[in-house]
Amino acid sequence: MLQGLRIVVTQAEDFMGPALCEALRAHGAIVLADTRSLIAPDAPAQLVQSHGHIDVLVANLAMSAPSTPAAEVKDAEWTEVFDIMVHPLPRLLKALLPQMQLRGKGKLLVMGSASALRGMKRASSYSAARGAQLSWVQAVGVELAPLNIQVNAIAQNFVENPTYFPPEVQVNPRFIERLQREVPLGRLVKAHEDAEFAAYLCSDKADCFVGQVFPVCGGWVQR
Repeated sequence: MLQGLRIVVTQAEDFMGPALCEALRAHGAIVLADTRSLIAPDAPAQLVQSHGHIDVLVANLAMSAPSTPAAEVKDAEWTEVFDIMVHPLPRLLKALLPQMQLRGKGKLLVMGSASALRGMKRASSYSAARGAQLSWVQAVGVELAPLNIQVNAIAQNFVENPTYFPPEVQVNPRFIERLQREVPLGRLVKAHEDAEFAAYLCSDKADCFVGQVFPVCGGWVQR
């Protein structure tokens, strides 16, 4: 499905990075697993320049979610979550776009969060940043569609990953009870299930999707 495509995965050791790299390689992609910080304004351009030809970029951006009450969120926290998860996106696109326009095709997939689709207590800064990601995808996706460049996002929650649901969380009785109460699926989405969907969105089979946000959360946003 992805044979020979050069796919960059950012923050490859975090969030969905490990599962994504495994799934993309299994489908024949040349995976360029990148672990550098993208906070510095020039870091996204340096990433693109260092990898050369990029067919698909998977923006896998994550951090430990702050749990600060809304009235206590300080400017430093607000700025940090946007610096990590939002500001790299337009910078990555600006660096990527010339080569994708030249080839007449390309893809950018954002690994986002369903926290932007359903209210969560004590998550205002994090949810705002995740919401900005999704709004950006929707706007840029329809803008670039005529160029045959697809920009889409997966909005996930309750998916196995080392950043938000590590093994010690998964075996916690209180978390298991919460899972049964809040998630219609009654379990975490397996990492490989999410990664396989991401692989599909990276392929030519998904050329018809532009500026779309796909919830992958075991039905959590429908509750």
